[in-house]
Amino acid sequence: MSRIAVVPGSFDPVTLGHLDVIERAAGLFDELHVLVVHNPDKSALIPIAQRVSLIQQAVKDAGLPANIRVTSWSMGLLVDYCTDVGASVLVKGIRSQVDVAYETPMAIVNRNLAGVETIFLLPDPAHAHVSSSLVRQVAGLGGDVAPYVPKAVADFLQSSRV
Repeated sequence: MSRIAVVPGSFDPVTLGHLDVIERAAGLFDELHVLVVHNPDKSALIPIAQRVSLIQQAVKDAGLPANIRVTSWSMGLLVDYCTDVGASVLVKGIRSQVDVAYETPMAIVNRNLAGVETIFLLPDPAHAHVSSSLVRQVAGLGGDVAPYVPKAVADFLQSSRV
């Protein structure tokens, strides 16, 4: 029986902290789905298809394991996707107690709805202060985001002047 997990997120854009969590989660499961989801509470900077492509490139460039699948989901509940692919675990990266407070109710509901457990992984401390929102703000004001994101993302943000 395969152990399948899903790392969901808006990944707008994917950061080095995200990649750290993805890499460590890939070592814990036989198959890991990195799932780009639409967050209706956020105004997206990068189209979903482009985010999927950037994550795929970042995973490849970082030499991450072949058990990682990158895709998107915009219809229905996250646990519906988990059920469709046979995943019993969601992996969430958390940076602080604020993230824990935000993620805990969702974890409980996901377990109640479909028996899908949630595992919280802490990022490497070098990346714990970085969020996609921060990267978007720095990029939008013309700052250098290269220390916070994979090269493919930095190049994309630089070339698109977002």
